[in-house]
Amino acid sequence: MQRRHWMSSLITAAAMLASPLAFAEVEAPDALVKRISSDVLTSVKADPAIQKGDINRIVALVDAKIMPNVNFSRMTSMAVGRFWRQATPEQQKQLQDEFKILLVRTYAGALGEVKDQTLSFRPMRSKPEDTEVVVRTEVRGRGEPIQLDYRLEKTPEGWKIYDLNVLGAWLVENYRSQFAQEIGTKGIDGLIANLVQRNKAAKAS
Repeated sequence: MQRRHWMSSLITAAAMLASPLAFAEVEAPDALVKRISSDVLTSVKADPAIQKGDINRIVALVDAKIMPNVNFSRMTSMAVGRFWRQATPEQQKQLQDEFKILLVRTYAGALGEVKDQTLSFRPMRSKPEDTEVVVRTEVRGRGEPIQLDYRLEKTPEGWKIYDLNVLGAWLVENYRSQFAQEIGTKGIDGLIANLVQRNKAAKAS
């Protein structure tokens, strides 16, 4: 009996060591955004290649620091809107892959302009039981502050970003109107082809 109890304790301990995050507290959404923002700004200011506009370095930074904290599935389905359910699983995958590339390069273009900016956070209004929140920030530097807000949702893997508001315009809503027009004239495959072309053109420029 003691041997069985000892083995059970050993297995439990091994499981805890193998999966330390399973018992850790979930990082608060505003703390997550602060950490990501701080890491990114520090990396940009410390990397001369990024400051000179090296797109490959910028894309690598965005892919490593920002993208793991984004819910691409939800972001893409929201951007495609009611047409998402009409897409086949293969089309959904293609849309998600190309939309991710588009967003990475959007982030990359913005980071290439970072010089001496700092980020300030507004008080977050939320309840402990909330599963969706908005983290409001301002980018401060020369000129007027730039509004930059984040919509996040609570997932089994922690909080994930699924939309951004820049200067009063939510990213997903902006793309939804573009995508709806494209699908309306050329269908879902037409939208995919358009995204592929845009990403190729951006990579070549």
